[in-house]
Amino acid sequence: MAPSAQSLPTSVSDEKYANVKWEELGFGFYRTDNMYVAKCKHGESFQEGKIVPYADLQISPCSAVLNYGQGLYEGLKAYRTEDGRIVLFRPDQNALRLQSGASRLCMPYPTVEQFVSAVKQVVLANKKWIPPPGRGTLYIRPIMFGSGPILGSLPVPEYTFTVFACPVGRYHKDNAGLNLKIEDKFRRAFPSGTGGVKSITNYSPVWITLAEAKEQGFSDVLFLDAATGKNVEELFASNVFIVKGNVVSTPEISGTILPGVTRKSVIELTRDFGYEVEERVVPVEDLLDAEEVFCTGTAAIVTTIASVTFKEKKTGFKTGDKTLAAKLFATLTDIQMGRVEDKKGWIVELTDATKPGLKL
Repeated sequence: MAPSAQSLPTSVSDEKYANVKWEELGFGFYRTDNMYVAKCKHGESFQEGKIVPYADLQISPCSAVLNYGQGLYEGLKAYRTEDGRIVLFRPDQNALRLQSGASRLCMPYPTVEQFVSAVKQVVLANKKWIPPPGRGTLYIRPIMFGSGPILGSLPVPEYTFTVFACPVGRYHKDNAGLNLKIEDKFRRAFPSGTGGVKSITNYSPVWITLAEAKEQGFSDVLFLDAATGKNVEELFASNVFIVKGNVVSTPEISGTILPGVTRKSVIELTRDFGYEVEERVVPVEDLLDAEEVFCTGTAAIVTTIASVTFKEKKTGFKTGDKTLAAKLFATLTDIQMGRVEDKKGWIVELTDATKPGLKL
């Protein structure tokens, strides 16, 4: 049973919140009230879905997602601003990335407008679960998969698009910076594979190396390219950047690296700050020679990397309030939380359809 709502004194008067200890919120599953579900038959297009109470999905044991891994997910957040608005950050970019992934996995997909509408509906249907300003965000997880039964060959008879959400805190809580292990045995993605889309098959195969790294005291794993084993690609769930002088470099999008929405935003902000940004092949040696290293992602936001360990040798990097990562984190979160004017058109403000003309 979901917790009941409670009143919480914040800058938003008369707002109702779920009974959550916001100060203890981590990054993990927290059951909320409602979710969105839409289905699509083979040869048809997705139509408008509906909001339903959060519940387990009924699925065929012979479904395409269970037997062949035909599935994608996205991740984005809703924010409660200090002046009481509820906003999303660049949801259209997630919609476009989902479409790209669906094409790669032979699935139909919702339009950008349908995707964004579904996300908005889920946020409004779970409004009380959006943390107070500064205490977390509402993480939104759209998923699309082959739900119809299939044995052997195409076509898949049915596809499902669903969206749920849960309140989350910081993904990485170590303000001193991350301590990474450069993985030189396992590879996350391969040329012509699915590393460039958010296929569900990209993640569990490398859980083994992530688990081993965490047992050894590392925060996360940085993977190398499969072709040569000499170039850095990305962390388990975030992109990586290196800083040397006035030049900021990040691995180029080449089919094995996920085109992160935060990555794209950070590149633009970094150029606004006057840095030269290179999207290129980044050899391990360039990373080890960097002055500063950080990672980006919906969950990670912008997180400083304090050190990396490669072949038993640990290399440290610049950390603290004077880093580019700290400046980017402050700038990006100020935009997302409505503390500064959004001059880039990245913020989408939600309107409550039950109260015409009222923006939340």
